[in-house]
Amino acid sequence: MSPGDFLSLLAVVVGSVSIVGILTGAYKSKMRVRERELELQILRAGQAPATPTVDDRTEQRLRVLERIATDKGPNLAAEIEQLRDERLKEVI
Repeated sequence: MSPGDFLSLLAVVVGSVSIVGILTGAYKSKMRVRERELELQILRAGQAPATPTVDDRTEQRLRVLERIATDKGPNLAAEIEQLRDERLKEVI
């Protein structure tokens, strides 16, 4: 490979990378504009974006699991069994 061939190949690679970078930047810019347009449409329609709600039962169970995970006491196994028994009673 001669030095001229190497420089030509290098120019093609650098040019290709530059073009891809420019196109990627333009695409990202277009997506940001589209996002803002959608946000404005939502605001104009008087609708707030939906936020997920957590029902009380799920939150209560999560708190119990957090307490169990952080509890280092000797009664941990007994508490877990008690929770299982309570859940079985709810099902029946």
